[in-house]
Amino acid sequence: MLIRNYITTQRLFKLVISLLFVFCNQQITKAQQKPPRPISVTVNPVQGLIFGAFYQGVSGGTITIFSNGTRSVSGDIIQANMGFSFSPAIFEVEALPGTLISILNGSDVSLSGSNGGSMTLRLGNSNLGNSFISNALSPTTTQVTIGGILTIGNPLANPPGNYSGSFSVTFIQE
Repeated sequence: MLIRNYITTQRLFKLVISLLFVFCNQQITKAQQKPPRPISVTVNPVQGLIFGAFYQGVSGGTITIFSNGTRSVSGDIIQANMGFSFSPAIFEVEALPGTLISILNGSDVSLSGSNGGSMTLRLGNSNLGNSFISNALSPTTTQVTIGGILTIGNPLANPPGNYSGSFSVTFIQE
């Protein structure tokens, strides 16, 4: 009789644990509901990546625009504040709350100069990392900022002027 009670107690214990697991699993499922289908994501570019004005020395260097809007230089580059602003690229993303969105930067691009020469642009990180979950209710959007690194050569390779080009960023809904 004692053995039978032990077996019954073990079964009851397993049943309680199983029911507890099912209850917890249902609570987690309710807290992490998927967004309605079909998922619709709209991305609007608000502003391009702007490096501002600078002077280059004999050997060149880099200018980095961070996703928070700050700028730093390395090498033989001097920042100039001549009324030209600098800024990360800004995108407005509209998606249903709960949508997981990954950000994929395109490859490095070459920027062409108005007086000849070219510079290389490498996109940096976004202010939200490589992915984020949308939590803004429409018509509110999520603002994503992306910085970059501009590599500048010597004055012969990169004469003064305006440099421009295009880069790609892919927003992937999951």
